[in-house]
Amino acid sequence: MNGIAAPIVAYEAAPTPDDLAPREYLKTRPKVSVVMVVYRTGEALEQSLTCVLAESEVDELIIVDNGSTFTEAARLRGVAERDSRVVLLTGHGNIGFARGANLGARRARGDIFLFLNPDAFLQPGCVAELARALAGRPTPCIVGGRVLNVDRTEQRGARRGEITLISALMSLSHLARRVPAFSRYEVHWETDAAPEGVAAIPTISGACLAMRRQDFDAVQGFDEGYFLHVEDVDLCWRVRQAGGVVLFQPKAEVVHLGHTSHASPIKVEFHKGVGLARYFRKRAASLSQVLLAWLMSPVIVCTAVVRPVMWRVRGRTS
Repeated sequence: MNGIAAPIVAYEAAPTPDDLAPREYLKTRPKVSVVMVVYRTGEALEQSLTCVLAESEVDELIIVDNGSTFTEAARLRGVAERDSRVVLLTGHGNIGFARGANLGARRARGDIFLFLNPDAFLQPGCVAELARALAGRPTPCIVGGRVLNVDRTEQRGARRGEITLISALMSLSHLARRVPAFSRYEVHWETDAAPEGVAAIPTISGACLAMRRQDFDAVQGFDEGYFLHVEDVDLCWRVRQAGGVVLFQPKAEVVHLGHTSHASPIKVEFHKGVGLARYFRKRAASLSQVLLAWLMSPVIVCTAVVRPVMWRVRGRTS
């Protein structure tokens, strides 16, 4: 297990539901299916699975294996054999996150789908808090947890503002933070004080998000036109477009390592750039916006690809 994560990952059993939820909620507790798309995650995967299966409110774990190594595949088979809650889907190849997540959702039998990254560690009570946040909300609704770094600071991208072409450019260039007049365009909110309770925000992180089955079906799941990254931003946008609400639950905590995949960083960032370019084209509402989105598409992709090169030059990992 990754040494830097071990001290803050919850090894003890999660609190009992009686400690977390009102009596009426317990009488009608929805069944929860965790959906995890896996692709060469590395050693973090084993501990992530341990944390999921330690949660008393997890009724089912759907593992969608998009192409593990021989060793990882053997471990996943072992997990499925040892715990009847685990369903392992294999043999479909690397179909990307969005298609993989939809595949897992179609196989899931729970009332609530919790999509979780394979290098994210659920903290005690996280599942119950997400489920409670969804209770009684209008359709469609999506809720995300508080995504933390290993030092328990809130992770960049854990909660975000409205992501448009202009706000993304302002945020990426740091003008939104450096020029007061542009502050409204800042999309990253992790340095702002966290709300005390459930709050509506424009965009949450795909590292840990939950939806009721009927809500997921109402917006037709993840858009499979995205291969890797930005599908979570798109999902939040479509929920709001459908008259629904995107929620942030600060009490539902998950520690996310990030950058654990053995895939090439340049390849990962390329897919992120392609996804962003597609997202901006998709939400363009006028001819001028469509033209601008198409003109900026190669710039966005090139900028994304250059980033990991600059990280290496500067000795950074992200």
